[in-house]
Amino acid sequence: MAAIGDFFKTIWGALLSFNFTSDLLDIIFVTFIIYEAIKFIRGSRSFHLIKGIAFIALLYILVKLTGMESSEFLLSSLIENALILLVVLFAPEIRNILERFGRRSITDFSFLSFRNDGAYQEAVTDLVNDFCKAAGEMSETKTGALVVFERETPLNDVIKSGTVLDARSSAELFNGIFFKNSALHDGAVVVKNAKIYSAGCILPLTQNNSISSDLGTRHRAAIGMSEQSDAVVVVVSEETGYISVAINGQLQRDVQTGKLREILLSNLIAEDTKKEKSNKKIRGEKRDKKQK
Repeated sequence: MAAIGDFFKTIWGALLSFNFTSDLLDIIFVTFIIYEAIKFIRGSRSFHLIKGIAFIALLYILVKLTGMESSEFLLSSLIENALILLVVLFAPEIRNILERFGRRSITDFSFLSFRNDGAYQEAVTDLVNDFCKAAGEMSETKTGALVVFERETPLNDVIKSGTVLDARSSAELFNGIFFKNSALHDGAVVVKNAKIYSAGCILPLTQNNSISSDLGTRHRAAIGMSEQSDAVVVVVSEETGYISVAINGQLQRDVQTGKLREILLSNLIAEDTKKEKSNKKIRGEKRDKKQK
């Protein structure tokens, strides 16, 4: 009982000593740092290094509890130099983070939610319309294409494997990238933030051996990318001209451009936003009828 009483006294003392301004700002800052770190780790292969470091930390605790002195000495030497090791291991990632922060303005931080959702949704709709037009044209000419639409899972590693364009969308640009004599036509295009962000990217192939044997490399890459992320991946077959869509490891084949537009909009724009727009449209139509 005494331990419980001391615990509540400690909590009460901490509450009494809480400085609203400085402590609150401190909490917000630490939360922001953790949020950005998690977002960065999710978007790169650093996650595997983090798992390795966590394993070593758990191993050290186990060794210390069991009294294994020699092993504890070796691991403690490693942990004492952990900061230097982390700087060496994560040097490219740290440089990329600093460069990215240097290029960003205050309105770019998604944590602060300053993005104009209306303008963004309009940009996504325009991009989808441009792509569906291009996909229809490429389907008719049997031009092979592979396009990845990023959603919640960041695709930083995939983007780095290609050439960053960060260009506004147009049907002509999509067609130009996948033109057979183009230098980037063999890779995948990554669409991010309603822009054609990167081209010539390399995607992971699916390891699923049960898929149809008549599927080529583009389709296997599309399925593999959709298995490892929540991205929507669209393929135009060079052999048949059929349009296929991969989501969550499932491939939907021979999709018409109208259906393709519906799939992309339903996955890239929030359902509640679309419902709200639909309701506004219905209310506007009813109002117009009443006025007439």
